[in-house]
Amino acid sequence: MPMTPPPDLAALSLAEVARLVAEQKLPPVERWNPTHCGDSEMRIARDGTWFHQGSPIGRIEMVRLFATILRREPDGGYVLVTPVEKLDIAVEDAPFVAVEMKAEGEGRDARLAFRLNTGELINADATHPLRFEQTDDGPRPYLHVRGTIGAGLEALVARPVYYELAQIALAGDEQPPAVWSNGVRFALEQAA
Repeated sequence: MPMTPPPDLAALSLAEVARLVAEQKLPPVERWNPTHCGDSEMRIARDGTWFHQGSPIGRIEMVRLFATILRREPDGGYVLVTPVEKLDIAVEDAPFVAVEMKAEGEGRDARLAFRLNTGELINADATHPLRFEQTDDGPRPYLHVRGTIGAGLEALVARPVYYELAQIALAGDEQPPAVWSNGVRFALEQAA
């Protein structure tokens, strides 16, 4: 089954993004519980590049396919899972990277949509929250993609996209600075 290329986020309205998000069909990996079969010899680098046996996977269609069967386990590890096998995969940070953002509206009426490095579209909302982790290297923003919030799959928000978020937050009058999306407030820093 050929995979269609991802849509151009800039060319879509957020209503069209919402429709496409609702149409996304993913395999029911949370219901599959095969016996663990070993290591996939795959790794997802911090920048979102997928590797197999040390070499980058050059076909984005393969990456997109593998991304649909990726799951985070209760112990925090990651696996590629099918109805008949489960293989470990190493993830250096987050398995996805949010590489593009589209914003509509202002303040509490704002809506934010993100395109991941795999082409998947995600609307920031209560089900897909943004969180900002403070590190020695500065803030590291993450977007929840799927699974249980806090224990599921996330996307690291790419630095240029984070700067767009910061610009929106700093243009507002919220303290601490925050962005809104689909009626949910996301502070750019954690409360003390």
